[in-house]
Amino acid sequence: FIAQNVPNSDWEKKVTEYFKEKLKENNATNWVPSLNDVPVHYLKPNSLVKFRCMVQDMFDPEFYMGVYETVDPNTNARVLHFGKYRDVAECGPQQAIDLNSSQTVTLERQTFYCVPVPGESAWVKEISFLTEPVLNQNSHASQARVSPSTSYTPSRHKRSYEEDEDMDLHPSKQKEQHMGNSSGGDIHGCVEPKRLETEASAGHHLISPNCSRPLDLNFPLPGEKGPACLVKVYESWDSFKVNDVLEVYGILSVDPVLSIVNNEERDNSALDPMECMDAAEEQRVHSPPASLVPRIHVILAQKLQHINPLLPACLNEEESKTFVSNFMSELSPVRAELLGFLTHALLGDSLAAEYLILHLISTVYARRDVLPLGKFTVNLSGCPRNSIFTEHIYRIIQQLVPASYRLQMTIENMNHSRFIPRKDYAANRLVSGVLQLASNTSLVVDETQLQQGQLDRTGVHNVTALGNLITWQKVDYDFNYHQMEFPCNINVLITSEGRSLLPSDCQVHLQPQIIPPNMEEYMNSLLTAVLPSVLNKFRIYLSLLRLLDYSISDEVTKAVEEDFVEMRKNDPESITADDLHRTLLVARFLSLSVGQTTLSRERWLRAKQLEALRKARLQQQKCVNGNEL
Repeated sequence: FIAQNVPNSDWEKKVTEYFKEKLKENNATNWVPSLNDVPVHYLKPNSLVKFRCMVQDMFDPEFYMGVYETVDPNTNARVLHFGKYRDVAECGPQQAIDLNSSQTVTLERQTFYCVPVPGESAWVKEISFLTEPVLNQNSHASQARVSPSTSYTPSRHKRSYEEDEDMDLHPSKQKEQHMGNSSGGDIHGCVEPKRLETEASAGHHLISPNCSRPLDLNFPLPGEKGPACLVKVYESWDSFKVNDVLEVYGILSVDPVLSIVNNEERDNSALDPMECMDAAEEQRVHSPPASLVPRIHVILAQKLQHINPLLPACLNEEESKTFVSNFMSELSPVRAELLGFLTHALLGDSLAAEYLILHLISTVYARRDVLPLGKFTVNLSGCPRNSIFTEHIYRIIQQLVPASYRLQMTIENMNHSRFIPRKDYAANRLVSGVLQLASNTSLVVDETQLQQGQLDRTGVHNVTALGNLITWQKVDYDFNYHQMEFPCNINVLITSEGRSLLPSDCQVHLQPQIIPPNMEEYMNSLLTAVLPSVLNKFRIYLSLLRLLDYSISDEVTKAVEEDFVEMRKNDPESITADDLHRTLLVARFLSLSVGQTTLSRERWLRAKQLEALRKARLQQQKCVNGNEL
């Protein structure tokens, strides 16, 4: 494109348009290898890749040579180059960059530090990976180069990119490998140390050859796996913000020269060692070795409405509308099956199962002043203390939603975990915390683990942050001298023995109808009994209903107001404005749960009935346990 359009600058627009069109053809998006599924060392450098990620931090914009000129000292021949989509300037062995050339153009790009979506469910990764077709071993080499991910299957020990390149040049080596390694040694030779170095899925901290201490990949949740990437954006970067979930398509850059250059910059610094400590820390964090934190130069990037691979990425397109209408036509049996499944999971309690469905499809649909509308935090009380019941409930939720996290509310966790992200000014980065989560993540707070003990200052701050998240759907990030509000949309389910210490929109007291002799066996058999196809329908159901629009007609609004006035007349003491707000929320999600996008009289009456049953149960519990409420 550059060759065809010089000196015209339209080549950049044409590149973007070309890839946009190409990715629409023949499921092309599935053929582009994904960094979520394939380790970096299996991918060809400077090839097209994709990455599904969350923006964890935004670094300062950086300048690069958009246009530069090289000169051959012997012949004085000059060549014009373009620096877009590159980290390292292109320069032949007999050429030098002319830094004083009048042709040089300095441009700007933005760098995002991106991590895999925190708490992403295993089934999302598996289904996303399975959509990528696998080439057989006899496929043409150039085809394999276009889609390197197709030669990678996690269950098999495959060759890395470097070995694959070597095999193309030396077919005899391939024969030797197929025959087996007679010496019993390591068939991967010198590639293995590099594999150890580049395997970003090994954990939260990685040893960098250029760093004195382990490199923290800054994942928000403990135990997360997957690559972190520096994503370089060339246009419209103002449309993205921290915590956005993106799918990016771009050029993979893992040039080892980057590590050497960054090392030399640190070693040759003329600053006083004390003055240079902060700069060195910032350099270490902002320019990690490319083998550990690869770079992606973005050609196309889009914000994702959701990360469920069973749903079309965008529901507004014509094909997607057909998918939605087909699924909506069979919604009723799916809901009935899901209700039965969750009733069994909640030990035969169908009322709690109803409320759990409403909770799982709830979402913040608007904000009025500071009030988030649509949040529906449920406190499931009556859970057995220190039982594996809550752990299994979380496992079931994990199988249904695309992203989730179980927060065990122990004194130790409260006092020692970092919930709130904070700004590290020495490294000039945002240090992640547990509450830095993507929109629509399910957060299960297990209060049954709480024992008597003393909360320290950190513990009090963490409990306060959890309360603010639930009440206002925001997290106040710590910038040392001030706090900055980051709005969020997190579904919080609290499991507790009595009423939770944390605020909630709705308390449902569990009334088990069955007590299985072996809880572990009972819960495991529940999951194994569900067919994968049925489980997938549950997953589509819960993700799709959160994305539907909803409205209430003027006629129904008037009827609801009149009904509420009557309720107040009959019981002025116990019916409050909060009750109206909650019943309207229940009616909203009840309507959506059956595929209705407007409120009907029937759904309003059903919502009132559910609320009456829930309150009666709480009153009954209060009578049994005195001041339990």
